[in-house]
Amino acid sequence: MIRSIDMSALNMTGRPFALSIVIPVYNGAATIGTLVDALAELQVEGGHEIVLVNDGSRDNSAEVCRKLAERRDVPVSFVDLSRNFGEHNAVMAGFNHVRGDYVINMDDDLQNPPSEVLKLYRYTRDNGYDAVYTRYAEKKHDAWRNIGSRFANWVADRLLDKPKGLYLSSFRCLSAMVVENVVRYQGPYPYVDGLVMQVTQNIGSVEVEHFARVEGRSNYTISKLIGLWLNLFVNFSVVPLRISIILGFLMSALGVVGAVWVTIEAFGGETPQGWASLMIAVLLLSGIQLILLGVVGEYLGRVFLTANRKPQFLVRQLMRPESRADAVTDLRQPTAGIR
Repeated sequence: MIRSIDMSALNMTGRPFALSIVIPVYNGAATIGTLVDALAELQVEGGHEIVLVNDGSRDNSAEVCRKLAERRDVPVSFVDLSRNFGEHNAVMAGFNHVRGDYVINMDDDLQNPPSEVLKLYRYTRDNGYDAVYTRYAEKKHDAWRNIGSRFANWVADRLLDKPKGLYLSSFRCLSAMVVENVVRYQGPYPYVDGLVMQVTQNIGSVEVEHFARVEGRSNYTISKLIGLWLNLFVNFSVVPLRISIILGFLMSALGVVGAVWVTIEAFGGETPQGWASLMIAVLLLSGIQLILLGVVGEYLGRVFLTANRKPQFLVRQLMRPESRADAVTDLRQPTAGIR
């Protein structure tokens, strides 16, 4: 199908919008309508669009998003994923359907005030940054979530080539150039911030407000946070392999100390015959092997899944305005999300 584009609406860059706003939606039926209403009122020079990505919600978020995609006051695209793939996968799905010079992605829970979107966008554009992350004077997340975020940022400081002290938040603004390069990643375990750092070091930071969650509780669980940390650990660094080598040497040193102790006991004649040599072998080899096998196994497992083309995301339905004023296109077959 050939889609018509209103050429009079294009920016100088050839893209129809100055700003695209990507929102991954997971069980956000109670808040997403309020968020889109507020975003629709923004006055963006060059126009803006909203891209909603339903990440396998268990509530009626999909139906709410479909109705929002029929709006005419602001272009709203709806990407319905076939199941829950995770926040970063959903963001990647949204990035594949944006048409703006700059792209902001934000959560659906209203903790990021819509009024801060223009501040973030203009700060990025006016200062010539490729990417800008937000930081918060006071975070309104639960205490355990704040601890998890601090740990993830501490790990990122050591594994990613990122500016020192930069706080990695999910409320970020990226240029079209960065997004175009980020979506080239086709692996099943994306970590958006790691991909951004591979593209650019021209990164800024701006302080914004952060509100308490309006409805329900965080969709992030301990298991999801651990999975996110693994993506950061394994996909964008060989540091875990180097750590395993260091641990291996430490275990070897402890094994040597233990071996000396066991040998001394053996000369004392108080240990059964053969026990000393058995303990030496166990102390030297078992810890090292288990650590190395676990780390290498994680790498190999991800290589195996990538080689077998595990999908990054699958799109069940895409609803997208063909231009700013045209009717909504409704594609009801799985499409363009097989990565």
